Amino acid sequence: MLTETIDHVTLIKLAEAGVVCSAHVVGQEGGWGVLVKYGMTERALAAQRSQQVRIFRRLETLVNYLKGVGIPRFDVDAVNFDSSIGTTRKRPDRATAMKDANEAVAYQKWLKAEIQEAIDDTSPTVPHNEAMRQIRAAIKTA
Repeated sequence: MLTETIDHVTLIKLAEAGVVCSAHVVGQEGGWGVLVKYGMTERALAAQRSQQVRIFRRLETLVNYLKGVGIPRFDVDAVNFDSSIGTTRKRPDRATAMKDANEAVAYQKWLKAEIQEAIDDTSPTVPHNEAMRQIRAAIKTA
């Protein structure tokens, strides 16, 4: 079943307009979700990046969020809440991102060192015009 969601910006606009009828905090495995009712429509709050239902791990964080948005009153349903599940936050995508970032920093350090080595190199160089003259001469004799 696909759950329709509402994003943070829309929720703020609805709360400012005073059209939010109710907010229902629902406990589930590993955290708390929010269902927001406005008019005849009820939608779950979505996470900003994934657009999937946002799960708050701590009830206090959710309370502060709703109060900050302008929804100080809401009801809580803790029937399906299970704090023992999902207490460790796993983000393999972040681990990959951090590895990539560290590799990028290492590459930048290496590249800067290579460039500085080339700048500091005091070995004799051949001017462009002389190199081109030598190449043309080699082509004529070939």
